[in-house]
Formats: sequence, C-alpha cells, structure tokens
Amino acid sequence: MVSAQVLDVTEQTMAMRVVSALRDEIVTMALKPGDIISESDIAGRYGVSRQPVREAFIRLAQQGLLMIRPKRATVVKKISPEGVRQSRFIRESIEVEIVRRLATNPGDAADVLKGLIADQEEASAANDSRRFHTLDELFHRTMARLAGVEYAWQLIDDHKMQLDRVRYLTLGASSSRVATDEHVLITKAVAAGDVAGAEAAMRAHLARAEVLLAQTIAEHPDYFE
Repeated sequence: MVSAQVLDVTEQTMAMRVVSALRDEIVTMALKPGDIISESDIAGRYGVSRQPVREAFIRLAQQGLLMIRPKRATVVKKISPEGVRQSRFIRESIEVEIVRRLATNPGDAADVLKGLIADQEEASAANDSRRFHTLDELFHRTMARLAGVEYAWQLIDDHKMQLDRVRYLTLGASSSRVATDEHVLITKAVAAGDVAGAEAAMRAHLARAEVLLAQTIAEHPDYFE
C-alpha cells in the first residue's frame, strides 16, 4: 500500500514538472499573453491529475505568469513593464557581485566560458532562438557555479520570468550576436582579473534590458499590461 506521504511527494514532483513545462511555454511564447488555459486541458496534455496542475498554476501565479480567476478561466498574464524592471534590478544586483568574485579569482573560468560562447555563436548563426536562450542561461548559471555561488543563480531564476519573456521576443540573429559579443567582453575581463572591467561589462550587458523592453512594447503592445 502506497503511503500518503509518498503520494504527496509524487504530486509535488509532478507539479514542479508542470511548472517547468508551462513556464517554458510562456517564456517562449508558445502560450502568449492573454491565452486561456484550463486545469483539465493541461492535466490531459501532460498525463497527470488535476491536483499537481492546480499547484503548478498557483506557483506560476505567484511568479506573475498566470492570473487565476475563481470560477472563470485561468489566463496567461500580460507582461508587466514594472515587473521587467524589478527583475533586472534583482538580476543586476546579484550578477555584478558574481562576476566581481569570479574576476578576483578566475582560475580556468575563461576557458570554460569561451567554450560556451562558441556554442552560442553557432546557435546565433543558425538563428536558433530556443537553443541560444538555453545557452545564454547556461553561461550566466556557469559563472555563478565557477564563482562558488550557484545557489545565487537560483534566486535570480526565481525572479526573472517577466524579463525572460522580453528577452526571448528579441532574440533574433542581430540581438543574439550583440549578447554574444557582450559575453566575450565579460569573459575577457574575467580572464584578465580585471574586476572593475568585469563589473562594468556585466552592468552594460544587463542594462540593455531597458532598450529591449522599449523595443518589445513598440512591436507587441498587446502583450503588455
């Protein structure tokens, strides 16, 4: 006989899988702002019961991605410009300290980061936005790991969904090349042990979010609050 505790753990695991899958669909615009979704449809799509889907909806609502309306349809929330700016503030506050720490003691970090940049260049050349987005995330998460503070990336990841949606909308070939070039500058500063230069390069890289936000609002006004 399966214990209630085991069932709870299983449902929590399934809920987190649904959170991850739906978050990916929302960030990559497979589910667009304003789209309606239901617990029964999502449960059927992922082959789970409605309970983990309900828990996933609550988690995504807390992250500002869904609007749960009692006795009415659940809706993918429109992007909040203020939420994007808040996400950028949190990310910059943490990532600048990460890159400062890494540049202080770079070790072989530059070699690792250069390998990731090479993969980004391939994805950019192929105009593969989904792969580039994954590699972009990996670059930043790897910096946190190399700096010995990988948990810090989890804190960033929990608060950057609004920003991620804007970034994904602008990841055409031109924008991805710019991002890659900025990663190169960050890596060079880290390799040289140039703490001030690494900090400045990271700030400039993340500050571009404001430009991307204005661009995205102009191109997709219906996606925003």
